[in-house]
Amino acid sequence: MATDIRTSELKKPVDVAEYLFRRLHEVGVRAVHGLPGDYNLVALDYIPEAGLTWVGNCNELNAGYAADGYARVKGIAAMVTTFGVGELSAVNAIAGAYSEYSAVVHIVGTPSTIAQKQGMLLHHTLGNGNFDVFANMNHDISVAMAKLNDPNEAATLIDHAIRECWVQSRPVYITLPTDMVQKKIEGARLDTPIDLSYPSNDPEKEAYVVDVVLKYLHDAKNPVILVDACAIRHRVLNEVHELIKRSGLPVFVTPMGKGAVNETLPTFGGVYAGDGSDPDVRERLESSDLILSIGAIKSDFNTAGFSYHVSQLSTIDFHSNYVKVRYSEYPGVRMQGVLQKVTAKMGKLNVKPGPVATNDIPKAHQDMSDDPIISHAWFWPRMGQWLEKDDIVITETGTANFGIWETRFPEGVTALSQVLWGSIGWSVGACQGAAIAAKELGIKRTILFVGDGSFQLTAQEVSTMIRRELNPIIFLICNKGYTIERFIHGMDAEYNDIQEWKNKDLLDVFGADPKKSKSYQVRTKQELHDLFNDKHFSSAPYIQFVELYMEREDAPIALKLTAEASARNSAKI
Repeated sequence: MATDIRTSELKKPVDVAEYLFRRLHEVGVRAVHGLPGDYNLVALDYIPEAGLTWVGNCNELNAGYAADGYARVKGIAAMVTTFGVGELSAVNAIAGAYSEYSAVVHIVGTPSTIAQKQGMLLHHTLGNGNFDVFANMNHDISVAMAKLNDPNEAATLIDHAIRECWVQSRPVYITLPTDMVQKKIEGARLDTPIDLSYPSNDPEKEAYVVDVVLKYLHDAKNPVILVDACAIRHRVLNEVHELIKRSGLPVFVTPMGKGAVNETLPTFGGVYAGDGSDPDVRERLESSDLILSIGAIKSDFNTAGFSYHVSQLSTIDFHSNYVKVRYSEYPGVRMQGVLQKVTAKMGKLNVKPGPVATNDIPKAHQDMSDDPIISHAWFWPRMGQWLEKDDIVITETGTANFGIWETRFPEGVTALSQVLWGSIGWSVGACQGAAIAAKELGIKRTILFVGDGSFQLTAQEVSTMIRRELNPIIFLICNKGYTIERFIHGMDAEYNDIQEWKNKDLLDVFGADPKKSKSYQVRTKQELHDLFNDKHFSSAPYIQFVELYMEREDAPIALKLTAEASARNSAKI
């Protein structure tokens, strides 16, 4: 049986919970999401003492979504749930964070180590004496598991979990039994920060890979750069931008890579997603004889139904733990060092210009008087004209995720979406987390685009935004249900319909101060044009809620093409 470390032997004794929360503060966390439960209550008392803010969410699923959104803005996040009922409610969100490489530290308050060893019949259990079952469920969606059952090991396990969370950019799982919260451990370790540096490449292997990349790059007649989500998650955007600027090559992003590149650069060409791409983008990228693909995640929705028309023979893939040149893979060679050295050594390249992305509204949709109804073809480029530098933009799975492809961002915009995991309702919780992160960083505007169907899954998190005095601008796309599902299957099916809510009343229902909140209904292009030109609205002084009405059977062209491909793929399977 493990025994406590004698306090007299410790140089700077601190409680386990204090150590944990101080380490989270050290790596940049300032807000902790989650819900209270009797197995975590004492631990929660340590949060303000560590300089952290307890957010408090409406449910654990929303808390997980919020932590995901916070992590995407700040780099890492933390949430606290209670054993069994709480942690399982968060599993969907944690799985999404794992799928999409979002660094969330999930802390679970558990029954005491004594109760677990005795197999006591406690509430929130399955009644079979198995206290490992929920941890086992989390095993495959966590890159590290830290069960703080022994004070002799607690500090080491905490440090290891937080480091793995940061370096791998994926969730970790920490259990904190009730009788471990106040156990004393060595606080002197806190004087030495956790090493968050990435492992260095073997110099000889890295030099060889750099030479191979340069050979193909110099031989190429019309190379391009394609940037995807893992360039964001694995923190190589500085290296990517240096490569873009020095090379002068045309650069494109994938749907999941939206926001990775400064879209005001003259070489930015837009979003590439196979058959879902703008024709000029598709032609330029697919005619290239060499694609420098950085951080690719080639999922179905990220490739418009696996519709890439690009050969691996003309591709060099850069990843967090390997580089692949054509069909030759070099494991253990991280992209950071390779990109730095390729950029430094590449010299002059063959550059063939590509298309230039704009926020120009298509001519067929420009008239606001004869065609007053807001369409997706008009809305997304018009909205792009309204966006400002450093905005945070969150788009929901559905029409918004696809419509945003048609928007060219100002410099510094952070884009949040969940293209791979695709859990509807995610964006509302993620908006709350992102808005808190924005407040901490001094970023003025957090903007959410969500459909009325998705919104109904997580709408109560708007009340958390109100309680925390956040100022997001929420655009609710009202189109009578699950539009993305309609285009995949069942355009007129009842299961794609929803009960329409009086959404404009929700800020009042959730208790918002009328002087610190405002709701709008927008049904025409002119009304939306006027709203975008309203300086008070655009200054985001407080939470604002916009009901944005669109036709039920209208959708971005990219969504229609991807939905058709998805339906075909499902039929094959």
